[in-house]
Amino acid sequence: MKITPFTKYHIAAGAKMAEFAGYNMPIEFSGINDEHATVRNGVGVFDVSHMGEIWVKGPKALSFLQHITSNDVSKLFDGKVQYSCLPNGKGGIVDDILVYRIDEVTYLLVVNAANIDKDWAHICEQGKAFGMEAGKELYNASDEICQLAIQGPTAMKLVQKMCPEAVEDMAYYTFCKTEIAGIKDAILSITGYTGAGGCEIYVANEDADKLWEAMWKAGEEFGLKNIGLGARDTLRLEKGFCLYGNDIDDTTSPIEAGLGWITKFAEGKDFIDREVLAKQKAEGVERKLVAFKMTERGIPRHGYELADTEGNVIGVVTSGTMSPTLREGIGMGYVKAAHAAVGSPITVVIRGKLIKAEVVKAPFV
Repeated sequence: MKITPFTKYHIAAGAKMAEFAGYNMPIEFSGINDEHATVRNGVGVFDVSHMGEIWVKGPKALSFLQHITSNDVSKLFDGKVQYSCLPNGKGGIVDDILVYRIDEVTYLLVVNAANIDKDWAHICEQGKAFGMEAGKELYNASDEICQLAIQGPTAMKLVQKMCPEAVEDMAYYTFCKTEIAGIKDAILSITGYTGAGGCEIYVANEDADKLWEAMWKAGEEFGLKNIGLGARDTLRLEKGFCLYGNDIDDTTSPIEAGLGWITKFAEGKDFIDREVLAKQKAEGVERKLVAFKMTERGIPRHGYELADTEGNVIGVVTSGTMSPTLREGIGMGYVKAAHAAVGSPITVVIRGKLIKAEVVKAPFV
Protein backbone atom coordinates (compact mmCIF):
# COMPACT_ATOMS: atom_id res chain seq x y z
CA MET A 1 0.00 0.00 0.00
CA LYS A 2 1.02 3.56 -0.65
CA ILE A 3 1.23 6.11 2.14
CA THR A 4 0.77 9.87 2.17
CA PRO A 5 3.23 12.32 3.77
CA PHE A 6 0.78 12.54 6.70
CA THR A 7 0.28 8.81 7.33
CA LYS A 8 2.75 8.79 10.23
CA TYR A 9 0.69 11.46 12.00
CA HIS A 10 -2.54 9.49 11.59
CA ILE A 11 -1.00 6.34 13.05
CA ALA A 12 0.47 8.32 15.95
CA ALA A 13 -3.00 9.77 16.62
CA GLY A 14 -4.46 6.27 16.90
CA ALA A 15 -6.51 6.34 13.72
CA LYS A 16 -8.36 3.29 12.50
CA MET A 17 -6.47 2.70 9.25
CA ALA A 18 -7.54 0.74 6.17
CA GLU A 19 -6.72 0.38 2.50
CA PHE A 20 -8.50 2.85 0.23
CA ALA A 21 -7.64 3.36 -3.44
CA GLY A 22 -4.30 1.67 -2.85
CA TYR A 23 -3.40 3.92 0.09
CA ASN A 24 -3.23 3.28 3.83
CA MET A 25 -5.83 5.85 4.86
CA PRO A 26 -7.47 6.90 8.16
CA ILE A 27 -11.11 5.79 8.30
CA GLU A 28 -11.90 7.26 11.70
CA PHE A 29 -10.26 8.79 14.78
CA SER A 30 -12.74 9.63 17.58
CA GLY A 31 -15.72 8.05 15.83
CA ILE A 32 -17.73 8.93 12.73
CA ASN A 33 -20.58 10.72 14.51
CA ASP A 34 -18.22 12.86 16.60
CA GLU A 35 -16.07 13.70 13.59
CA HIS A 36 -19.15 14.47 11.50
CA ALA A 37 -20.46 16.91 14.14
CA THR A 38 -17.02 18.51 14.44
CA VAL A 39 -17.04 19.44 10.75
CA ARG A 40 -20.66 20.59 10.70
CA ASN A 41 -20.17 22.81 13.77
CA GLY A 42 -16.45 23.63 14.04
CA VAL A 43 -13.42 22.57 12.02
CA GLY A 44 -11.73 19.34 11.05
CA VAL A 45 -8.94 18.28 8.72
CA PHE A 46 -8.98 15.49 6.15
CA ASP A 47 -5.87 14.05 4.54
CA VAL A 48 -6.87 13.79 0.88
CA SER A 49 -3.37 13.41 -0.51
CA HIS A 50 -4.48 10.25 -2.28
CA MET A 51 -6.36 12.37 -4.82
CA GLY A 52 -4.73 12.76 -8.24
CA GLU A 53 -3.39 15.90 -9.93
CA ILE A 54 -2.83 16.09 -13.69
CA TRP A 55 -1.48 19.15 -15.51
CA VAL A 56 -2.68 20.08 -19.00
CA LYS A 57 -0.59 22.77 -20.65
CA GLY A 58 0.08 24.49 -23.96
CA PRO A 59 -1.78 26.39 -26.70
CA LYS A 60 -4.13 23.44 -27.34
CA ALA A 61 -5.05 22.94 -23.68
CA LEU A 62 -8.44 24.65 -23.90
CA SER A 63 -9.60 22.91 -27.09
CA PHE A 64 -8.42 19.58 -25.67
CA LEU A 65 -10.30 20.05 -22.41
CA GLN A 66 -13.40 21.17 -24.30
CA HIS A 67 -13.27 17.80 -26.08
CA ILE A 68 -12.66 15.49 -23.10
CA THR A 69 -14.83 17.18 -20.45
CA SER A 70 -18.59 17.70 -20.27
CA ASN A 71 -18.61 21.24 -18.86
CA ASP A 72 -17.78 24.44 -20.75
CA VAL A 73 -14.13 25.14 -19.94
CA SER A 74 -14.23 28.37 -21.98
CA LYS A 75 -16.25 29.94 -19.16
CA LEU A 76 -13.33 29.65 -16.74
CA PHE A 77 -11.05 32.54 -15.86
CA ASP A 78 -7.75 32.59 -14.00
CA GLY A 79 -8.38 31.49 -10.41
CA LYS A 80 -11.70 29.78 -11.16
CA VAL A 81 -12.53 26.10 -10.53
CA GLN A 82 -15.12 24.03 -12.40
CA TYR A 83 -16.80 20.73 -11.53
CA SER A 84 -16.99 18.47 -14.57
CA CYS A 85 -16.77 14.90 -15.77
CA LEU A 86 -14.92 12.86 -18.37
CA PRO A 87 -17.42 11.10 -20.69
CA ASN A 88 -16.14 7.64 -21.71
CA GLY A 89 -17.40 7.39 -25.28
CA LYS A 90 -20.06 4.85 -24.33
CA GLY A 91 -22.48 7.16 -22.54
CA GLY A 92 -20.82 6.62 -19.14
CA ILE A 93 -18.39 8.51 -16.94
CA VAL A 94 -14.65 7.86 -16.71
CA ASP A 95 -14.50 10.10 -13.63
CA ASP A 96 -15.87 13.27 -12.10
CA ILE A 97 -13.17 15.90 -11.78
CA LEU A 98 -12.28 19.46 -10.87
CA VAL A 99 -10.72 21.74 -13.49
CA TYR A 100 -8.52 24.61 -12.25
CA ARG A 101 -7.57 27.36 -14.69
CA ILE A 102 -4.12 28.68 -13.75
CA ASP A 103 -3.88 30.79 -16.92
CA GLU A 104 -5.05 30.55 -20.52
CA VAL A 105 -2.57 27.77 -21.35
CA THR A 106 -2.28 26.00 -17.98
CA TYR A 107 -4.91 23.87 -16.26
CA LEU A 108 -4.86 21.49 -13.32
CA LEU A 109 -7.22 18.52 -13.18
CA VAL A 110 -7.96 16.99 -9.77
CA VAL A 111 -9.21 13.42 -10.10
CA ASN A 112 -10.43 10.67 -7.81
CA ALA A 113 -7.79 8.53 -6.12
CA ALA A 114 -9.12 5.18 -7.34
CA ASN A 115 -9.21 6.45 -10.93
CA ILE A 116 -5.78 8.06 -11.31
CA ASP A 117 -4.32 5.37 -13.58
CA LYS A 118 -7.54 5.00 -15.60
CA ASP A 119 -7.92 8.77 -16.02
CA TRP A 120 -4.28 9.24 -16.96
CA ALA A 121 -4.48 6.51 -19.62
CA HIS A 122 -7.70 8.02 -21.00
CA ILE A 123 -6.27 11.55 -21.09
CA CYS A 124 -3.06 10.42 -22.77
CA GLU A 125 -4.96 8.40 -25.37
CA GLN A 126 -7.26 11.32 -26.19
CA GLY A 127 -4.30 13.69 -26.23
CA LYS A 128 -2.71 11.95 -29.21
CA ALA A 129 -5.20 13.50 -31.64
CA PHE A 130 -4.23 16.94 -30.32
CA GLY A 131 -0.49 16.30 -30.49
CA MET A 132 -0.24 16.47 -26.70
CA GLU A 133 2.39 14.20 -25.18
CA ALA A 134 2.71 12.59 -21.77
CA GLY A 135 5.53 14.24 -19.87
CA LYS A 136 5.22 17.41 -21.93
CA GLU A 137 1.81 19.03 -22.38
CA LEU A 138 0.28 16.34 -20.15
CA TYR A 139 1.87 15.62 -16.79
CA ASN A 140 0.74 13.35 -13.97
CA ALA A 141 1.92 15.00 -10.73
CA SER A 142 -0.17 12.81 -8.41
CA ASP A 143 2.82 11.33 -6.58
CA GLU A 144 4.43 14.74 -6.03
CA ILE A 145 1.58 16.69 -4.43
CA CYS A 146 -0.16 16.32 -1.07
CA GLN A 147 -3.50 17.84 -0.11
CA LEU A 148 -5.32 18.69 3.09
CA ALA A 149 -9.01 19.60 3.20
CA ILE A 150 -9.75 21.86 6.17
CA GLN A 151 -13.52 21.89 6.51
CA GLY A 152 -16.14 23.48 8.74
CA PRO A 153 -17.64 26.89 9.54
CA THR A 154 -14.47 28.13 11.29
CA ALA A 155 -12.03 26.61 8.79
CA MET A 156 -11.16 29.83 6.98
CA LYS A 157 -10.50 31.70 10.22
CA LEU A 158 -7.93 29.02 11.01
CA VAL A 159 -6.38 29.13 7.53
CA GLN A 160 -6.21 32.93 7.59
CA LYS A 161 -3.80 32.67 10.52
CA MET A 162 -1.35 30.83 8.23
CA CYS A 163 -1.61 33.28 5.32
CA PRO A 164 -0.16 36.79 4.96
CA GLU A 165 -2.76 37.62 2.27
CA ALA A 166 -6.49 37.99 2.87
CA VAL A 167 -8.12 34.63 2.08
CA GLU A 168 -10.97 34.29 4.58
CA ASP A 169 -13.66 35.59 2.23
CA MET A 170 -12.66 33.85 -0.99
CA ALA A 171 -15.60 32.97 -3.22
CA TYR A 172 -16.91 29.43 -3.69
CA TYR A 173 -15.17 27.50 -6.48
CA THR A 174 -12.21 29.86 -6.73
CA PHE A 175 -8.55 29.36 -5.87
CA CYS A 176 -5.32 31.25 -5.57
CA LYS A 177 -1.62 30.58 -5.48
CA THR A 178 -0.44 32.04 -2.22
CA GLU A 179 1.95 31.68 0.69
CA ILE A 180 0.69 29.35 3.41
CA ALA A 181 2.70 28.57 6.53
CA GLY A 182 5.73 30.10 4.84
CA ILE A 183 5.33 27.78 1.83
CA LYS A 184 5.50 29.73 -1.42
CA ASP A 185 3.08 29.01 -4.29
CA ALA A 186 0.76 26.73 -2.36
CA ILE A 187 -2.66 26.35 -3.99
CA LEU A 188 -5.62 27.28 -1.80
CA SER A 189 -9.03 26.40 -3.21
CA ILE A 190 -12.62 26.73 -2.01
CA THR A 191 -14.58 23.74 -3.31
CA GLY A 192 -15.34 21.33 -0.47
CA TYR A 193 -16.94 17.88 -0.35
CA THR A 194 -18.72 18.38 2.96
CA GLY A 195 -20.95 21.41 2.36
CA ALA A 196 -19.72 22.83 5.67
CA GLY A 197 -17.40 25.51 4.30
CA GLY A 198 -13.62 25.47 4.23
CA CYS A 199 -10.86 24.88 1.75
CA GLU A 200 -8.25 22.58 0.25
CA ILE A 201 -4.51 23.22 0.41
CA TYR A 202 -2.12 21.71 -2.15
CA VAL A 203 1.64 21.72 -1.52
CA ALA A 204 4.65 19.69 -2.66
CA ASN A 205 5.25 16.53 -0.63
CA GLU A 206 8.48 17.97 0.78
CA ASP A 207 6.50 20.79 2.42
CA ALA A 208 3.97 18.48 4.09
CA ASP A 209 5.50 18.49 7.58
CA LYS A 210 5.77 22.28 7.61
CA LEU A 211 2.12 22.65 6.63
CA TRP A 212 0.94 20.05 9.15
CA GLU A 213 2.74 21.64 12.09
CA ALA A 214 1.59 25.17 11.25
CA MET A 215 -2.00 24.02 10.78
CA TRP A 216 -2.19 22.40 14.23
CA LYS A 217 -0.62 25.44 15.85
CA ALA A 218 -3.16 27.72 14.17
CA GLY A 219 -5.96 25.31 14.95
CA GLU A 220 -5.51 25.12 18.73
CA GLU A 221 -7.96 27.93 19.51
CA PHE A 222 -10.58 26.49 17.15
CA GLY A 223 -10.58 22.94 18.48
CA LEU A 224 -9.25 21.44 15.25
CA LYS A 225 -9.69 17.66 15.01
CA ASN A 226 -8.54 14.90 12.67
CA ILE A 227 -11.35 13.56 10.47
CA GLY A 228 -11.35 10.24 8.64
CA LEU A 229 -12.87 9.02 5.39
CA GLY A 230 -15.88 7.57 7.22
CA ALA A 231 -17.19 11.00 8.21
CA ARG A 232 -16.21 12.36 4.81
CA ASP A 233 -18.72 9.93 3.32
CA THR A 234 -21.60 10.80 5.68
CA LEU A 235 -20.95 14.53 5.27
CA ARG A 236 -20.99 14.40 1.46
CA LEU A 237 -24.09 12.21 1.42
CA GLU A 238 -26.05 14.66 3.59
CA LYS A 239 -25.33 17.26 0.90
CA GLY A 240 -26.28 14.93 -1.97
CA PHE A 241 -22.81 14.92 -3.54
CA CYS A 242 -22.05 11.98 -5.84
CA LEU A 243 -19.31 9.48 -5.03
CA TYR A 244 -17.59 7.86 -7.98
CA GLY A 245 -17.86 4.09 -7.82
CA ASN A 246 -21.17 4.33 -5.94
CA ASP A 247 -23.48 6.93 -7.50
CA ILE A 248 -21.68 7.37 -10.83
CA ASP A 249 -19.39 5.11 -12.83
CA ASP A 250 -18.61 3.88 -16.35
CA THR A 251 -22.20 2.65 -16.76
CA THR A 252 -24.05 5.81 -15.65
CA SER A 253 -24.55 8.89 -17.79
CA PRO A 254 -24.32 12.40 -16.35
CA ILE A 255 -27.93 13.00 -17.47
CA GLU A 256 -29.16 9.97 -15.52
CA ALA A 257 -27.11 11.11 -12.52
CA GLY A 258 -28.68 14.57 -12.42
CA LEU A 259 -25.48 16.15 -13.68
CA GLY A 260 -27.05 17.88 -16.66
CA TRP A 261 -25.87 21.14 -15.08
CA ILE A 262 -22.25 20.18 -15.81
CA THR A 263 -23.09 18.88 -19.29
CA LYS A 264 -22.98 21.91 -21.58
CA PHE A 265 -23.97 21.73 -25.24
CA ALA A 266 -22.26 25.01 -26.10
CA GLU A 267 -21.79 25.99 -29.72
CA GLY A 268 -18.49 24.62 -31.03
CA LYS A 269 -17.96 22.33 -28.03
CA ASP A 270 -17.54 18.95 -29.72
CA PHE A 271 -17.10 16.81 -26.63
CA ILE A 272 -17.05 13.04 -26.27
CA ASP A 273 -20.60 11.58 -26.15
CA ARG A 274 -22.19 14.92 -27.05
CA GLU A 275 -24.72 13.33 -29.41
CA VAL A 276 -25.86 10.56 -27.08
CA LEU A 277 -26.11 12.90 -24.09
CA ALA A 278 -27.99 15.53 -26.10
CA LYS A 279 -30.47 12.84 -27.14
CA GLN A 280 -30.92 11.78 -23.50
CA LYS A 281 -31.51 15.36 -22.43
CA ALA A 282 -34.08 15.90 -25.20
CA GLU A 283 -35.93 12.57 -24.96
CA GLY A 284 -35.45 11.72 -21.29
CA VAL A 285 -33.88 8.70 -19.63
CA GLU A 286 -35.30 5.43 -18.32
CA ARG A 287 -33.74 5.75 -14.88
CA LYS A 288 -32.69 8.64 -12.67
CA LEU A 289 -30.54 9.11 -9.60
CA VAL A 290 -32.73 10.29 -6.72
CA ALA A 291 -32.30 11.23 -3.08
CA PHE A 292 -34.61 9.55 -0.62
CA LYS A 293 -35.36 9.61 3.08
CA MET A 294 -36.63 6.68 5.14
CA THR A 295 -40.15 7.20 6.53
CA GLU A 296 -39.91 3.97 8.54
CA ARG A 297 -37.02 2.95 10.72
CA GLY A 298 -34.22 1.44 8.66
CA ILE A 299 -30.78 2.15 7.26
CA PRO A 300 -30.34 1.90 3.48
CA ARG A 301 -27.03 0.48 2.29
CA HIS A 302 -25.20 0.40 -1.05
CA GLY A 303 -26.55 -2.44 -3.17
CA TYR A 304 -29.96 -2.80 -1.49
CA GLU A 305 -32.87 -3.10 -3.90
CA LEU A 306 -35.38 -0.28 -4.25
CA ALA A 307 -38.99 -1.25 -4.91
CA ASP A 308 -42.37 0.34 -5.36
CA THR A 309 -45.00 0.02 -2.62
CA GLU A 310 -46.17 -3.28 -4.12
CA GLY A 311 -42.71 -4.81 -3.96
CA ASN A 312 -41.81 -4.54 -7.66
CA VAL A 313 -38.09 -3.81 -7.98
CA ILE A 314 -37.53 -0.38 -9.54
CA GLY A 315 -33.87 0.29 -8.81
CA VAL A 316 -30.95 0.06 -6.42
CA VAL A 317 -29.39 2.02 -3.57
CA THR A 318 -26.03 3.54 -4.52
CA SER A 319 -25.28 5.34 -1.23
CA GLY A 320 -26.98 5.13 2.14
CA THR A 321 -26.42 5.79 5.83
CA MET A 322 -27.98 6.85 9.10
CA SER A 323 -27.63 10.62 8.92
CA PRO A 324 -25.66 11.82 11.98
CA THR A 325 -27.39 15.19 11.74
CA LEU A 326 -30.98 14.09 11.10
CA ARG A 327 -30.84 10.78 13.00
CA GLU A 328 -32.76 9.05 10.24
CA GLY A 329 -31.92 6.91 7.24
CA ILE A 330 -31.02 8.72 4.02
CA GLY A 331 -29.78 7.53 0.67
CA MET A 332 -29.35 7.93 -3.05
CA GLY A 333 -30.13 5.46 -5.77
CA TYR A 334 -31.28 4.89 -9.33
CA VAL A 335 -34.98 4.29 -9.93
CA LYS A 336 -37.17 4.00 -12.99
CA ALA A 337 -38.05 7.49 -14.20
CA ALA A 338 -41.75 7.04 -13.34
CA HIS A 339 -40.80 6.87 -9.65
CA ALA A 340 -38.26 9.72 -9.62
CA ALA A 341 -40.50 12.70 -8.82
CA VAL A 342 -40.02 14.36 -5.43
CA GLY A 343 -42.63 13.01 -3.05
CA SER A 344 -42.87 9.60 -4.73
CA PRO A 345 -43.31 6.75 -2.23
CA ILE A 346 -40.76 3.95 -2.62
CA THR A 347 -39.45 1.15 -0.43
CA VAL A 348 -36.03 -0.19 0.44
CA VAL A 349 -35.71 -3.97 0.59
CA ILE A 350 -33.95 -4.63 3.91
CA ARG A 351 -33.57 -8.28 4.94
CA GLY A 352 -36.49 -9.25 2.78
CA LYS A 353 -38.85 -6.58 4.13
CA LEU A 354 -40.22 -3.51 2.33
CA ILE A 355 -39.26 -0.51 4.46
CA LYS A 356 -41.01 2.71 3.44
CA ALA A 357 -39.13 5.72 2.06
CA GLU A 358 -39.88 8.86 0.06
CA VAL A 359 -38.06 10.57 -2.78
CA VAL A 360 -36.87 14.00 -1.62
CA LYS A 361 -34.93 16.92 -3.04
CA ALA A 362 -31.25 17.00 -2.12
CA PRO A 363 -29.49 18.24 -0.06
CA PHE A 364 -30.78 16.53 3.06
CA VAL A 365 -29.37 19.23 5.37
